[in-house]
Amino acid sequence: MTTRATSGCLAALLLLSTVEAARADADLAKQLQNPIANLISVPIQSNFDFDLGPADGWRSTTNIQPVIPITLGDDWNMISRTIAPVIYQDDVAGDSGSQFGLGDTLQSLFLSPQKPVKTPMGNLVWGVGPAAQIPTSTDRLLGLGTFGLGPTGVALFQQGPWTYGALLNHVWGVVETRDNLPDLNNTFMQPFIVYTTQSAWSFSVNSELNYNWDAQSGEHLAGPINFGVAKLVKIGEQPVQIQGRLRWWAADTPASAEGLGYTVNVTFVFPK
Repeated sequence: MTTRATSGCLAALLLLSTVEAARADADLAKQLQNPIANLISVPIQSNFDFDLGPADGWRSTTNIQPVIPITLGDDWNMISRTIAPVIYQDDVAGDSGSQFGLGDTLQSLFLSPQKPVKTPMGNLVWGVGPAAQIPTSTDRLLGLGTFGLGPTGVALFQQGPWTYGALLNHVWGVVETRDNLPDLNNTFMQPFIVYTTQSAWSFSVNSELNYNWDAQSGEHLAGPINFGVAKLVKIGEQPVQIQGRLRWWAADTPASAEGLGYTVNVTFVFPK
């Protein structure tokens, strides 16, 4: 084989390996848009919100959110999703000063089929199970301090570059750990739509809506709409997704944030 032919073969192999690597990155980036994907990931999400309460306070919430799938036989997975918030806030309850510590933890378990269901709308992925709110808050102003239980579920379709669906849960208060606590009777709704490119960029819109059925103010619904851009990169051999989001509080109550906020999210990925 001539030197020119050898060089051509090496260039073709290099191009092929680059294309395959890019395709693998795009597939992994798309898996990350599935809240119950069969891979271990650790998102660390920092949210910054403003104009909370009568004194227009502010809050920084860093959610540590490990996702761990557990194989149950040949057909099913159990996916554990934990949200443990670390909070710093200032004047969120009038002139209440600053607080720093843990908020209440949300633990969810989803029973999900290993194989998606093929439909005309795309591959259907779903999961259902229990959710528990665990009173880990270290200050009265950082969480309700109530142990709660309820159902949770997620359903989504993936077709081509698109991922769209919704995650929901409802939690009722079961045990109060402190006196004179407000009732816990809350529905969380997170519809989402994501477009992932072949170069592992993801563009997303979702909302995080909370409906407090027993709100004393009479205003029950609060939550932002989030507009996000994410990119899957590698630091050494470690896949990491980096995301930035703008948040606009489309619905607010006297106790919630208002206006614009922002999010910085770093997700460490551990493919099987």
